[in-house]
Amino acid sequence: MIKGDTMQTSVGNSHAKIILIGEHAVVYGQPAIALPIFAVQTTVRVTAQPTLSEPLINSPYYSGLLSQAIGQMQGIRRLIEQLWQQLDDQQTAFELTIESELPAERGMGSSAATAIAIIRALFTFYHQELNQRDLLKLAALSENMIHGNPSGIDAATTGATTPLWFVKGQPLQPLPIDLQGYLVIADSGQKGQTGPAVKSVQNQMMSNPERTQPLITHIGELSQAVATNIAQNQLTALGQNLSLAQDDLRALGVSNSRIDALIETANQAGSLGTKLTGGGRGGCIIALAKTQTNAEQLAQRLRQAGAIKTWIQPLHALHTN
Repeated sequence: MIKGDTMQTSVGNSHAKIILIGEHAVVYGQPAIALPIFAVQTTVRVTAQPTLSEPLINSPYYSGLLSQAIGQMQGIRRLIEQLWQQLDDQQTAFELTIESELPAERGMGSSAATAIAIIRALFTFYHQELNQRDLLKLAALSENMIHGNPSGIDAATTGATTPLWFVKGQPLQPLPIDLQGYLVIADSGQKGQTGPAVKSVQNQMMSNPERTQPLITHIGELSQAVATNIAQNQLTALGQNLSLAQDDLRALGVSNSRIDALIETANQAGSLGTKLTGGGRGGCIIALAKTQTNAEQLAQRLRQAGAIKTWIQPLHALHTN
Protein backbone atom coordinates (compact mmCIF):
# COMPACT_ATOMS: atom_id res chain seq x y z
CA MET A 1 0.00 0.00 0.00
CA ILE A 2 1.12 3.59 -0.43
CA LYS A 3 2.71 5.46 2.40
CA GLY A 4 0.76 8.16 4.24
CA ASP A 5 1.36 11.86 3.74
CA THR A 6 4.55 13.07 5.40
CA MET A 7 3.31 16.63 5.98
CA GLN A 8 -0.46 16.73 5.75
CA THR A 9 -2.69 15.98 8.72
CA SER A 10 -5.64 13.80 7.82
CA VAL A 11 -8.89 14.02 9.75
CA GLY A 12 -11.70 11.58 10.49
CA ASN A 13 -14.98 12.53 12.15
CA SER A 14 -17.89 10.75 13.75
CA HIS A 15 -20.69 11.65 16.14
CA ALA A 16 -22.72 10.46 19.08
CA LYS A 17 -25.83 8.35 19.02
CA ILE A 18 -28.82 7.96 21.29
CA ILE A 19 -31.60 5.41 21.49
CA LEU A 20 -34.76 7.36 20.76
CA ILE A 21 -37.02 4.52 21.88
CA GLY A 22 -36.96 0.76 22.39
CA GLU A 23 -34.44 0.27 25.20
CA HIS A 24 -34.67 -3.11 26.93
CA ALA A 25 -37.63 -4.19 24.81
CA VAL A 26 -35.17 -4.68 21.95
CA VAL A 27 -33.62 -7.56 23.91
CA TYR A 28 -36.93 -9.43 23.54
CA GLY A 29 -37.41 -8.96 19.81
CA GLN A 30 -39.14 -5.58 19.84
CA PRO A 31 -37.89 -2.77 17.57
CA ALA A 32 -35.70 0.12 18.67
CA ILE A 33 -34.89 3.40 16.95
CA ALA A 34 -31.44 5.02 17.18
CA LEU A 35 -30.61 8.58 16.16
CA PRO A 36 -27.26 10.03 15.09
CA ILE A 37 -26.44 13.11 17.17
CA PHE A 38 -24.30 15.46 15.09
CA ALA A 39 -24.16 18.03 17.90
CA VAL A 40 -21.68 15.80 19.78
CA GLN A 41 -18.55 15.06 17.77
CA THR A 42 -15.41 12.92 17.84
CA THR A 43 -12.43 14.00 15.72
CA VAL A 44 -9.25 12.04 14.99
CA ARG A 45 -6.16 13.61 13.41
CA VAL A 46 -3.27 11.62 11.92
CA THR A 47 0.15 13.10 11.06
CA ALA A 48 3.20 11.14 9.85
CA GLN A 49 6.11 10.92 12.31
CA PRO A 50 8.93 9.12 10.43
CA THR A 51 11.35 9.58 13.35
CA LEU A 52 9.24 7.34 15.58
CA SER A 53 9.49 3.56 15.57
CA GLU A 54 5.77 3.06 16.14
CA PRO A 55 2.55 5.13 16.28
CA LEU A 56 2.04 7.61 19.08
CA ILE A 57 -1.43 8.07 20.59
CA ASN A 58 -2.83 11.20 22.23
CA SER A 59 -6.27 10.83 23.80
CA PRO A 60 -8.27 11.78 26.92
CA TYR A 61 -7.74 8.23 28.23
CA TYR A 62 -4.13 7.50 27.26
CA SER A 63 -1.15 9.25 25.74
CA GLY A 64 1.93 7.32 24.70
CA LEU A 65 3.24 4.66 22.36
CA LEU A 66 0.68 2.38 20.75
CA SER A 67 2.34 -0.80 22.02
CA GLN A 68 1.88 0.32 25.63
CA ALA A 69 -1.84 1.11 25.38
CA ILE A 70 -3.66 -1.27 27.71
CA GLY A 71 -6.92 -1.49 29.65
CA GLN A 72 -9.81 0.33 28.01
CA MET A 73 -7.52 1.28 25.09
CA GLN A 74 -6.85 -2.34 24.03
CA GLY A 75 -9.68 -2.41 21.50
CA ILE A 76 -8.46 0.83 19.94
CA ARG A 77 -4.89 -0.47 19.97
CA ARG A 78 -5.88 -3.63 18.12
CA LEU A 79 -7.80 -1.61 15.53
CA ILE A 80 -4.91 0.80 14.87
CA GLU A 81 -2.37 -2.04 14.64
CA GLN A 82 -4.49 -3.87 12.06
CA LEU A 83 -5.05 -0.76 9.97
CA TRP A 84 -1.35 0.16 10.11
CA GLN A 85 -0.39 -3.29 8.85
CA GLN A 86 -3.15 -3.34 6.25
CA LEU A 87 -2.63 0.13 4.81
CA ASP A 88 1.13 0.75 5.10
CA ASP A 89 3.59 -1.90 3.96
CA GLN A 90 6.47 0.45 4.87
CA GLN A 91 5.24 0.76 8.48
CA THR A 92 5.95 4.49 8.77
CA ALA A 93 4.88 5.68 12.21
CA PHE A 94 2.36 8.44 12.81
CA GLU A 95 0.87 10.49 15.60
CA LEU A 96 -2.86 9.91 16.15
CA THR A 97 -4.81 12.41 18.27
CA ILE A 98 -8.31 11.69 19.53
CA GLU A 99 -10.58 14.57 20.55
CA SER A 100 -14.06 13.58 21.70
CA GLU A 101 -17.02 15.45 23.13
CA LEU A 102 -18.76 12.14 23.94
CA PRO A 103 -18.84 11.17 27.62
CA ALA A 104 -17.91 7.55 28.29
CA GLU A 105 -20.46 5.05 29.60
CA ARG A 106 -23.47 7.27 28.98
CA GLY A 107 -25.10 5.29 26.17
CA MET A 108 -23.93 7.70 23.48
CA GLY A 109 -21.62 5.32 21.62
CA SER A 110 -18.30 6.77 22.76
CA SER A 111 -16.10 3.77 21.92
CA ALA A 112 -17.79 3.15 18.57
CA ALA A 113 -17.53 6.82 17.59
CA THR A 114 -13.80 6.73 18.36
CA ALA A 115 -13.33 3.63 16.21
CA ILE A 116 -15.30 5.10 13.29
CA ALA A 117 -13.29 8.36 13.38
CA ILE A 118 -9.96 6.47 13.55
CA ILE A 119 -10.85 4.31 10.55
CA ARG A 120 -11.93 7.30 8.49
CA ALA A 121 -8.81 9.28 9.42
CA LEU A 122 -6.40 6.47 8.54
CA PHE A 123 -8.10 5.61 5.26
CA THR A 124 -7.92 9.30 4.31
CA PHE A 125 -4.27 9.44 5.40
CA TYR A 126 -3.41 6.52 3.11
CA HIS A 127 -5.67 7.72 0.26
CA GLN A 128 -7.77 4.56 0.35
CA GLU A 129 -11.44 4.25 -0.54
CA LEU A 130 -13.74 3.19 2.31
CA ASN A 131 -17.27 1.86 1.95
CA GLN A 132 -19.83 1.58 4.73
CA ARG A 133 -19.65 -2.20 4.91
CA ASP A 134 -15.88 -2.23 5.47
CA LEU A 135 -16.17 0.68 7.92
CA LEU A 136 -18.55 -1.27 10.17
CA LYS A 137 -16.58 -4.50 9.83
CA LEU A 138 -13.40 -2.77 10.97
CA ALA A 139 -15.19 -0.96 13.81
CA ALA A 140 -16.38 -4.33 15.08
CA LEU A 141 -12.73 -5.25 15.81
CA SER A 142 -12.55 -2.64 18.54
CA GLU A 143 -16.15 -3.01 19.72
CA ASN A 144 -15.85 -6.79 20.17
CA MET A 145 -12.87 -6.36 22.49
CA ILE A 146 -14.60 -3.65 24.52
CA HIS A 147 -18.16 -4.99 24.68
CA GLY A 148 -17.84 -8.70 23.94
CA ASN A 149 -20.65 -9.23 21.46
CA PRO A 150 -22.19 -5.85 20.62
CA SER A 151 -25.34 -5.48 18.53
CA GLY A 152 -23.57 -3.21 16.04
CA ILE A 153 -26.07 -0.42 16.57
CA ASP A 154 -23.50 1.93 18.14
CA ALA A 155 -21.03 1.67 15.28
CA ALA A 156 -23.75 1.88 12.63
CA THR A 157 -25.40 4.95 14.17
CA THR A 158 -22.20 6.86 14.96
CA GLY A 159 -21.38 6.49 11.27
CA ALA A 160 -24.89 7.17 9.97
CA THR A 161 -26.72 10.31 8.84
CA THR A 162 -30.32 9.17 9.37
CA PRO A 163 -32.27 7.31 12.07
CA LEU A 164 -31.88 3.53 12.15
CA TRP A 165 -34.50 0.86 12.84
CA PHE A 166 -33.13 -2.08 14.78
CA VAL A 167 -34.66 -5.48 15.45
CA LYS A 168 -32.51 -8.14 17.10
CA GLY A 169 -31.14 -10.60 14.54
CA GLN A 170 -32.12 -8.45 11.55
CA PRO A 171 -30.10 -5.96 9.48
CA LEU A 172 -30.27 -2.34 10.56
CA GLN A 173 -32.57 -0.29 8.34
CA PRO A 174 -32.54 3.47 7.71
CA LEU A 175 -35.78 5.20 8.66
CA PRO A 176 -37.41 8.08 6.79
CA ILE A 177 -37.55 11.29 8.81
CA ASP A 178 -39.23 14.62 8.15
CA LEU A 179 -39.30 16.25 11.54
CA GLN A 180 -39.04 19.78 12.88
CA GLY A 181 -38.16 20.40 16.51
CA TYR A 182 -35.15 19.93 18.74
CA LEU A 183 -33.85 17.21 20.98
CA VAL A 184 -32.11 18.13 24.22
CA ILE A 185 -29.73 15.53 25.63
CA ALA A 186 -28.71 15.91 29.27
CA ASP A 187 -25.98 13.99 31.07
CA SER A 188 -27.03 13.01 34.58
CA GLY A 189 -23.43 12.71 35.68
CA GLN A 190 -23.95 9.08 36.57
CA LYS A 191 -22.51 6.24 34.51
CA GLY A 192 -25.21 4.08 32.97
CA GLN A 193 -25.59 0.58 34.39
CA THR A 194 -26.73 -1.34 31.34
CA GLY A 195 -25.63 -4.78 32.53
CA PRO A 196 -27.42 -4.73 35.90
CA ALA A 197 -30.50 -3.10 34.33
CA VAL A 198 -30.74 -5.76 31.60
CA LYS A 199 -30.29 -8.50 34.20
CA SER A 200 -33.01 -6.99 36.37
CA VAL A 201 -35.51 -6.97 33.50
CA GLN A 202 -34.54 -10.54 32.65
CA ASN A 203 -35.24 -11.59 36.23
CA GLN A 204 -38.62 -9.87 36.14
CA MET A 205 -39.48 -11.56 32.87
CA MET A 206 -38.75 -14.93 34.45
CA SER A 207 -40.40 -14.33 37.80
CA ASN A 208 -43.40 -12.26 36.76
CA PRO A 209 -44.01 -12.51 32.99
CA GLU A 210 -47.68 -11.54 33.34
CA ARG A 211 -46.64 -8.07 34.48
CA THR A 212 -43.39 -7.68 32.54
CA GLN A 213 -44.30 -8.90 29.04
CA PRO A 214 -47.08 -6.29 28.53
CA LEU A 215 -44.60 -3.51 29.33
CA ILE A 216 -42.12 -4.91 26.80
CA THR A 217 -44.83 -5.32 24.17
CA HIS A 218 -46.11 -1.79 24.76
CA ILE A 219 -42.64 -0.30 24.26
CA GLY A 220 -42.50 -2.16 20.93
CA GLU A 221 -45.88 -0.72 19.92
CA LEU A 222 -44.67 2.76 20.88
CA SER A 223 -41.58 2.27 18.71
CA GLN A 224 -43.83 1.47 15.76
CA ALA A 225 -45.83 4.64 16.42
CA VAL A 226 -42.67 6.74 16.77
CA ALA A 227 -41.45 5.58 13.35
CA THR A 228 -44.63 7.12 11.91
CA ASN A 229 -44.28 10.25 14.05
CA ILE A 230 -40.78 11.05 12.80
CA ALA A 231 -41.68 10.35 9.17
CA GLN A 232 -44.77 12.59 9.25
CA ASN A 233 -43.59 15.50 11.43
CA GLN A 234 -45.91 14.59 14.30
CA LEU A 235 -43.95 16.37 17.00
CA THR A 236 -46.62 16.46 19.71
CA ALA A 237 -47.51 12.80 19.25
CA LEU A 238 -43.82 11.93 19.29
CA GLY A 239 -43.39 13.64 22.63
CA GLN A 240 -46.38 11.84 24.09
CA ASN A 241 -45.05 8.48 22.94
CA LEU A 242 -41.61 9.16 24.38
CA SER A 243 -43.15 9.95 27.75
CA LEU A 244 -45.28 6.81 27.62
CA ALA A 245 -42.15 4.77 26.95
CA GLN A 246 -40.54 6.35 30.02
CA ASP A 247 -43.53 5.23 32.09
CA ASP A 248 -42.88 1.66 30.95
CA LEU A 249 -39.15 1.92 31.60
CA ARG A 250 -39.79 3.26 35.08
CA ALA A 251 -42.20 0.38 35.72
CA LEU A 252 -39.45 -2.02 34.64
CA GLY A 253 -37.16 -0.51 37.26
CA VAL A 254 -34.47 0.79 34.91
CA SER A 255 -34.83 4.45 35.84
CA ASN A 256 -33.59 5.89 39.14
CA SER A 257 -34.20 8.89 41.35
CA ARG A 258 -31.61 11.05 39.59
CA ILE A 259 -33.04 10.33 36.15
CA ASP A 260 -36.61 10.77 37.40
CA ALA A 261 -35.75 14.16 38.90
CA LEU A 262 -34.23 15.43 35.65
CA ILE A 263 -37.21 14.16 33.68
CA GLU A 264 -39.60 15.94 36.05
CA THR A 265 -37.57 19.15 35.66
CA ALA A 266 -37.78 18.91 31.86
CA ASN A 267 -41.50 18.24 31.92
CA GLN A 268 -42.15 21.20 34.22
CA ALA A 269 -40.02 23.36 31.90
CA GLY A 270 -42.25 22.57 28.92
CA SER A 271 -40.73 19.48 27.31
CA LEU A 272 -43.09 17.84 24.81
CA GLY A 273 -41.85 14.44 25.99
CA THR A 274 -38.97 13.17 28.09
CA LYS A 275 -37.34 9.81 28.76
CA LEU A 276 -34.10 8.13 29.65
CA THR A 277 -31.95 6.90 26.79
CA GLY A 278 -29.82 3.78 26.81
CA GLY A 279 -29.51 1.17 29.53
CA GLY A 280 -30.71 3.43 32.31
CA ARG A 281 -29.96 3.66 36.04
CA GLY A 282 -27.84 6.65 35.14
CA GLY A 283 -26.60 7.98 31.82
CA CYS A 284 -28.57 10.54 29.84
CA ILE A 285 -32.11 11.72 29.32
CA ILE A 286 -33.65 13.19 26.17
CA ALA A 287 -36.29 15.93 26.05
CA LEU A 288 -38.25 17.17 23.04
CA ALA A 289 -38.67 20.87 22.28
CA LYS A 290 -40.56 22.70 19.54
CA THR A 291 -38.16 25.60 18.96
CA GLN A 292 -34.52 26.48 19.45
CA THR A 293 -35.51 28.90 22.21
CA ASN A 294 -37.54 26.21 23.99
CA ALA A 295 -34.58 23.83 23.69
CA GLU A 296 -32.15 26.36 25.15
CA GLN A 297 -34.52 27.03 28.05
CA LEU A 298 -34.87 23.31 28.71
CA ALA A 299 -31.10 22.84 28.61
CA GLN A 300 -30.57 25.69 31.06
CA ARG A 301 -33.16 24.33 33.49
CA LEU A 302 -31.64 20.86 33.31
CA ARG A 303 -28.17 22.20 34.07
CA GLN A 304 -29.59 24.16 37.00
CA ALA A 305 -31.16 20.91 38.23
CA GLY A 306 -27.78 19.16 38.18
CA ALA A 307 -27.17 17.87 34.66
CA ILE A 308 -23.42 18.13 34.13
CA LYS A 309 -23.68 18.69 30.37
CA THR A 310 -26.39 19.33 27.80
CA TRP A 311 -26.47 19.24 24.01
CA ILE A 312 -29.11 20.36 21.51
CA GLN A 313 -29.70 18.42 18.27
CA PRO A 314 -31.89 20.10 15.61
CA LEU A 315 -34.06 17.33 14.26
CA HIS A 316 -34.40 18.92 10.82
CA ALA A 317 -30.68 18.26 10.38
CA LEU A 318 -31.49 14.53 10.25
CA HIS A 319 -33.83 14.81 7.28
CA THR A 320 -33.47 12.22 4.57
CA ASN A 321 -32.88 13.43 1.04
